[in-house]
Amino acid sequence: MSESWIIGINAVGEALEHDARNVSEVWIEQRAKNPRLAEIASAAKAAGVKVQYVAPDAIGRAAGGGKHQGVVAQIAPARNLGEGDLDELLGRVEKPLLLVLDGVQDPHNLGACLRSAEAAGVHAVIVPRDRAVGITPVVRKVSSGAADRVPLMRVTNLARTMKTIQEAGVWIVGLAGEAEQSLYEVDMRGPIAIAMGGEGEGLRRLSREHCDYLAKIPMQGRVESLNVSVATGVAVFEALRQRQVG
Repeated sequence: MSESWIIGINAVGEALEHDARNVSEVWIEQRAKNPRLAEIASAAKAAGVKVQYVAPDAIGRAAGGGKHQGVVAQIAPARNLGEGDLDELLGRVEKPLLLVLDGVQDPHNLGACLRSAEAAGVHAVIVPRDRAVGITPVVRKVSSGAADRVPLMRVTNLARTMKTIQEAGVWIVGLAGEAEQSLYEVDMRGPIAIAMGGEGEGLRRLSREHCDYLAKIPMQGRVESLNVSVATGVAVFEALRQRQVG
């Protein structure tokens, strides 16, 4: 499935609202009855984006089997960001809030993490180039546009990048279920990076070793752990809460 397609009403609508210059054309399913598709068509035409009405099977192929709701859009691939862009951000932002995702492979999880990160004011999300998902149509759809607004920086060596972050004066807190300290006891009002592990494996050994703190989300029920995207939402909004209060 080409990474230049975004699928679904919300994803296409967000792209037209916030990133129309990178949208080349919109495909809408012929004879579709959803009134929101007419709104998409109007928004596209107002932004100078070409609109085509195509057969359902054509949209299905473009969506790669994803739930498209009768609309897809072709968009310029996300710009590749890496170590140099991170260095620039660390030199520019006085009190950065970063999110490090150590090997998230499910595009639904990455999309949800990006959505929470954007809502909480995270300055950048950092992921490894290997064994981790990048920006895909599913990621864009699930993120509801956040994938095009939050910088996603893919780095060659995550442990080395975490060391660079620390040398820039940013403290790293890693979430781990077996940690003794509660997340709510960690001071996240200053420059901070929150490190989350991938599905199943959690934070890898080298990533743990590069954390200044390990903390856990207190759990009251019988569930032993949270999905990475849910845990990410809890963590980034706790950081936002502390920054607003403190």
